[in-house]
Amino acid sequence: MRISLDELEKTITAAFANSKVAPDTAEIVARALVRAEADGISSHGVARVPPYAEQAKCGKVDGFAKPSASRPRPGVVNVDSHIGFAFPAIALGLADGIKAARETGIAAIGISHSHHFGVAGHHVEDAADAGLVALAFSNTPSAIAPWGGNKALYGTNPIAFAWPRTGKVPMVIDLSVSTVARGKVTLAAKAGKPIPEDWAFDADGNATTDANAALAGSMAPLGGAGAGAKGAALALMVELLCGALTGSNFGYQGTSFFEPTGAPPSIGHMILLFDPAAFGGAENFAGRGEEMFAEIIAQEGARLPGDRRIVLREQAAKDGVDIPNALYEDIKGRASEA
Repeated sequence: MRISLDELEKTITAAFANSKVAPDTAEIVARALVRAEADGISSHGVARVPPYAEQAKCGKVDGFAKPSASRPRPGVVNVDSHIGFAFPAIALGLADGIKAARETGIAAIGISHSHHFGVAGHHVEDAADAGLVALAFSNTPSAIAPWGGNKALYGTNPIAFAWPRTGKVPMVIDLSVSTVARGKVTLAAKAGKPIPEDWAFDADGNATTDANAALAGSMAPLGGAGAGAKGAALALMVELLCGALTGSNFGYQGTSFFEPTGAPPSIGHMILLFDPAAFGGAENFAGRGEEMFAEIIAQEGARLPGDRRIVLREQAAKDGVDIPNALYEDIKGRASEA
């Protein structure tokens, strides 16, 4: 079913408002999910509405929570999400963090007691739109075992980077430290489809093509089932940055973003902002970036990270997006509840 972005956002906002979510929060969360869908990232898009709504209804995520921010040092912004949705906390953190970065040159935003980070690339893109270079990290409920182990301890833990471009959409790198995002395995399981052999392990630590067995086991770290030591090390780094440094849960302590049972996930995020004006290459930082980008695209078949997103985003703005009928009927049902 093809739906315009405006109609989709309004319907999702109403669905959340009927699911124990404050009206302003419902709008922010709906906008984030539609933005993901428009960029072709369905695993982080509209498919998240039912689990988000069910978790809000049961209190696993507090739809009425208001994030609070403090600035203990000139270049540090701490935000407590208070077990609420991540997106209001991220918006607050970026607003304060951008100011801090312009004052100090570098700013770190630590977000604690939070929920699903959404598309990490969108948060750094927003900072880059303000002229800053940005890095972002988040831990997630456990899905990756330590390299050589078979029990999941680390999350799939996204890492994102954005570079501002004059008159253009920022260059964005967005990856998870698993071979693929766990959401893709979840979608495959729901569709009854197999997954590639290097995506995940079963509960015994063996590579598997069975999506359900993968969900019961662990994700392969970046590098795949045969060469994931570096990916597992990156996963540990993100756990320490986002769990230990913010005072939030580690991946193995966090609960599912999908199931309406258990305690709140209470995971953490970290965003680092750099003001180019504070550095030695400030006068021509944009030009230097374009120099590198030109070298990349001059090679036949090469493209910049995130280029596909931009194309899909433009198409979605014009033509809307395709949503599975059953999913959209579910969302409309939630939106129309008395």
